[in-house]
Amino acid sequence: MSKPKRIKTSSILFIIIIALMIIPQTRKPIQVFLQKGIAMIVKPNVIDASERLKLENYDWKLSDLNGNDFDFSSAEGKVIVINFWATWCPPCIAEMPSLDKLYQKYEDNEGVVFLFVSNEETEVIVDFINEKSYTFKAYQPLSTYPEQFNITSIPRTFIISKTGEIVIDKSGVADWNSEKVISTIDELLKAF
Repeated sequence: MSKPKRIKTSSILFIIIIALMIIPQTRKPIQVFLQKGIAMIVKPNVIDASERLKLENYDWKLSDLNGNDFDFSSAEGKVIVINFWATWCPPCIAEMPSLDKLYQKYEDNEGVVFLFVSNEETEVIVDFINEKSYTFKAYQPLSTYPEQFNITSIPRTFIISKTGEIVIDKSGVADWNSEKVISTIDELLKAF
């Protein structure tokens, strides 16, 4: 007579994780949690100077959540941080705390412009920002962004120099409040 096989703890844990990923109410929080872990590891890389794209124009119109128009050309000659995101996107949600902390470091510096851009409805964006107590201003596009951005997925974040060079171009989740990013912005502010 053979003994019944015991189920290993690791097998039970695996089944529980799969079940939680299938249930819609638990899927998003788990994905955000996993993405936050990835964000702690991933630091955006600076593009080598010889490989940087340069904005050909600043012809892009946006609107803030109060309906005030913003002309991207007003940011020309400044350091620009642009984040394309959405409230339903787990990697976007995961990296948003670090982006908000980065924003807070420079919010009083007139040499840096932050643009958090989402295509979602105003009310959805406002509710998300208020729920999370973020301090940054969000924008909605009114026209097509410059072709150098070529957005195919979100989150997508760019850091642009005063001369219009794309210094950092990162798709996916990352830690934006890192020493590397802060020192890059500080160096860009000193240049020119």
